[in-house]
Amino acid sequence: MSAPLKEVKVAPKIGMVSLGCPKALVDSERIMTQLRSEGYDFSATHEGADVVIVNTCGFLDSAKEESLAAIGDAIQGNGRVIVTGCMGAEPEQIESVHPSVLAITGPQQYEDVVNAVHKAVPPVHDPFVDLVPEQGLRLTPRHYAYLKISEGCNNRCTFCIIPKLRGDLVSRPVHHVLFEAEKLAANGVKELLIISQDTSAYGVDIKYAESPWKGKRVKAKFYDMCEALGEMGVWVRLHYVYPYPHVDDVIPLMAAGKILPYLDIPFQHASPRVLKLMKRPGNIEKIADRIKKWREAVPELTIRSTFIVGFPGETEEDFEILLQFLRDAQLDRVGAFKYEAVKGAPANEIEGAVPEEVKQDRYDRFMAVQQEISAARLQTKIGKTLKVIIDEADGEGGADGRSMADAPEIDGKVFLRDVPVDVKQGDIIDVLIEDADEYDLFGVPV
Repeated sequence: MSAPLKEVKVAPKIGMVSLGCPKALVDSERIMTQLRSEGYDFSATHEGADVVIVNTCGFLDSAKEESLAAIGDAIQGNGRVIVTGCMGAEPEQIESVHPSVLAITGPQQYEDVVNAVHKAVPPVHDPFVDLVPEQGLRLTPRHYAYLKISEGCNNRCTFCIIPKLRGDLVSRPVHHVLFEAEKLAANGVKELLIISQDTSAYGVDIKYAESPWKGKRVKAKFYDMCEALGEMGVWVRLHYVYPYPHVDDVIPLMAAGKILPYLDIPFQHASPRVLKLMKRPGNIEKIADRIKKWREAVPELTIRSTFIVGFPGETEEDFEILLQFLRDAQLDRVGAFKYEAVKGAPANEIEGAVPEEVKQDRYDRFMAVQQEISAARLQTKIGKTLKVIIDEADGEGGADGRSMADAPEIDGKVFLRDVPVDVKQGDIIDVLIEDADEYDLFGVPV
C-alpha cells in the first residue's frame, strides 16, 4: 500500500502597489520581506492576488488623488484591499471615498499591516524552506538599493505635513545602517542611495550614539556614517541633505573617491523672506559661496535640488531673487513644484496667495532658465570619459545607464551605442561622451 500523498499547501498571494517617495518604497520592501518570510507569495496583477496592499502618499493633494485612484483600481480589480502609508494617517479621507477597504494603517506601521494581512488571508508557512533572500525583498533593480537611515523629521516647514504623518526624527543605530549596507553590497548591489526626511540631521535624536563596527566604535553622525559607507566599495549617493554647516565635512570624502560627488539638497527657495515664511533651516545668503568652495575641492561635484514657485506671499521680486540664484549657483539638476495648498499645512494661512496663472508663468520661466543651465553644464562633458553604471542592455549594442551625476528616476541618463554583448545590468564601464541635450548624455564604451 503506497503512502498517502502529502498535501501541497498553496501560498496565499499578495498584490503590492507602492506610491510616493523612495522612503515609502523602502517601507513597502520591509512589508514584503516580512510577508515573504511568513510564506506569502506575490502577484503581479490585482486579479491574481488574494488581497492587495496599497502603500499611499499623502504629501500633496495631487498625490492623495493618485492614491485614491490606485485604491479604486485595486478594489475594482480585486475587491480585498488593505491601505497603508502616509495617507493612512488620516483614514477618514480614505473611508469617505472607499468604505469597503479591509483595513487602514498609517506610515511605518509594519506590524499593523502584516496583522491586517493575517486577518484577511492567514499564512501558510513551511519552516524548512528558505523563503527570503539574505538581502531581503526589493522593488528596485538588483544593482541599486535605497538605504533609509531614519524616519520622521524635526523641522517644521510651513508647507509640509510630513512630521504630522511620520512624526519626529528617529535615527537608526549606525551599526544597523552599516550592517544592512554591507549585506546589500555582498548580494550584488553596486549603488546605495541614502535617504531619509533630513539626512544631514542623522543621529541628533540619539545623541550620536556610538556602535561597535569592524573592531572600532562608530558614531551615529552624518560624517562618520558616510565615512564607513565609503569603505563598502560601492557607489554611495546622498539624498535629501539639508545644507547644515557640517555638510562641508563630507566634501573631502568625495574628493577622495569614497562617496559619490553628488549632493541632493532641497533648497526650496532663495529669497530670504520666502525662506523665513517657509521656516526653512540653513543660511541661503552664504550657500553660493559654499557651493563655490565645494566645487573648488571637487570640480566634478553634481548638485541637484528642488524648489517651490508660487509660495504664499512670494512677490515678483522674490521670484527674481530665485532666478538670479539659479544663474549664480549653476545647479546641475533641478526640479520645481507649483505650490499646492495641502490640507493641514500652516502655509495655507499665510497672506498673499499667488494666483494659479502666476504660478504657471513663474514655473515656465523657472524651467526655461534651468534648462539653459543644465544644457550648458552637460555640454562641458562632451569629450570626457565618465564612469557609467548600466541600467539596461539589450545585448545588441544598445544600452542606457547613469553617470555619477545621475540618480535613478529623477536625473538624466547616458544612452550608449556599440556596447559589447557581454555588458550587463549593474556593470560599471568607462564611456566616452559624444553628445548631450538638456538632460541626457550620449556616448560609446572605451
